[in-house]
This record gives sequence, structure tokens and C-alpha cells, in this order.
Amino acid sequence: MIAIRVCKMLLVASIAFFFTLVVLNNTTDFDSNYQFVRHVLMMDSTFPGNRGMWRAVRAPWIHLMFYVGIIGWEILNVVLGWWGAAALLRGLGKSEAEFRRAKQIGVVALTLGMLQWFVAFLCIGAEWFLMWQSKLWNGQDAAFRMFAVEGLVLVVLLLPE
Repeated sequence: MIAIRVCKMLLVASIAFFFTLVVLNNTTDFDSNYQFVRHVLMMDSTFPGNRGMWRAVRAPWIHLMFYVGIIGWEILNVVLGWWGAAALLRGLGKSEAEFRRAKQIGVVALTLGMLQWFVAFLCIGAEWFLMWQSKLWNGQDAAFRMFAVEGLVLVVLLLPE
């Protein structure tokens, strides 16, 4: 049983590590992903003549707020992910009920991460701002990959002992 618990803890820690690297990249190379967000919001590489261009946001301050909001969400995922992994580590040798309680923070962290990829990137970016139409500024594959990875880790975490 300890091996299964260790696996669950390591998987939650791996998601926390991933988000740590994402935050590091987005803060030390701020402009690279800012440009991604900016172009998605401006819809400047969607199909010519599409009827959704009324949704385009051209105000730089809104681009900045979106990007800072994304980074803030990622920072929350970092904090909750590491907190969740630490709670699981502390619960390794405890009763089944105590270990189940220790999962709660990890469940919240993984759910928030999944919501970020699904809501922010797949719903808002891909569908509202038609990111799917762009050859250059299309993050659907990466967003779906991370949504699926976090979902799989969440399923493993929630499996009974």
C-alpha cells in the first residue's frame, strides 16, 4: 500500500513541478508567452473575413491583465500542488481515512489546473477567440495534453487504496 501512496504523491508533485517550470518560464521570459496571449486576443491570425472578429480585443492593458491573470492562476497551482504533495507525503504511513483526507488539497490543485487548460485555453482561447484558426498561435494541442495529463493524475489520486 505504501508504494501506491508514494506513486500518488509523486504524480501530484510532478504536476506541481511542471507548473513551477511554467511560472519560471512565464516570469523570466515574460514576453514570449505574452505575445501568444496578445495575438490570440487580437485574433490577428484567424481566417480572413471570419464573422467572429467582433470578439477581438485590441487594448494592450487587457492583454496584460489576461496574461498576468494566467500567471496568477499558475502560481496558485504551484502553491496548491506542492502543498498537496506535502500533505500526501505526511500521510504516507497514516490510516486510510487520514490519507484520503490528505488527498483533498491535491484534488483541488489538479482540478484548478484542469480548469485552467479547459476554460482559459480551450474554451476562451480556442473557441471564443478562434485560436483554432491560427497556424502560428494555436495552443490547443498543448492545452489538451495538459488537461488529459492532469485528469489522469486526478483519476489515479482518487483511486481507492
